[in-house]
Amino acid sequence: MHRALIVVDVQKDFCEGGSVPVKGGAERAGAIAALANRARGARYAHVVATRDHHIDPGGHFSDHPDFRDSFPVHCVAGSAGSEFHPAFQPAMASGAVDEVFYKGAHSASKSGFEGAAVDGTGLAAWLHAHQVSKIDVVGIATDHCVKATALDGVKAGFEARVLLDYTAGVAHDSTEAAMAEMRDAGIELTGAPVVLV
Repeated sequence: MHRALIVVDVQKDFCEGGSVPVKGGAERAGAIAALANRARGARYAHVVATRDHHIDPGGHFSDHPDFRDSFPVHCVAGSAGSEFHPAFQPAMASGAVDEVFYKGAHSASKSGFEGAAVDGTGLAAWLHAHQVSKIDVVGIATDHCVKATALDGVKAGFEARVLLDYTAGVAHDSTEAAMAEMRDAGIELTGAPVVLV
């Protein structure tokens, strides 16, 4: 059985200059690209990425967001903000990323396990088909989509680890709470997230 790297939502709208920026996101995007290029084929049998891909996510978009369940408009399908951040592009250009999973067309869909590839294959099914049993999760944001993806990975039967050195959190308190929740679920945490608030 193999280990895969899951790169969560390293998109322009979630990095500095985007509509819902997470400080440190751009730096982490570059670090993740370097990790994917360095470790694909060595540490990881596969590297996959998730993307927010909103069409009409209902109450997830709000003019008065609470930044827990509702947020300003972001990652609208086809928009520049929905694209991968330029610092992550080297991993895409090199072919290190095997598949991309789109999530949230008509819902919030924080977890990458709610996403699907262009052919409709879900993330869990894709990983199982490729004999993956262990996952490392990285990306943006530690306290939202990274957490949700890691937790759903455990529920789907994968041994999960979050590499915090390759994540960026929105806020200190919510990131600490997310880390505690992940630990309680049996997820291994390594390193420390960047949280610049």
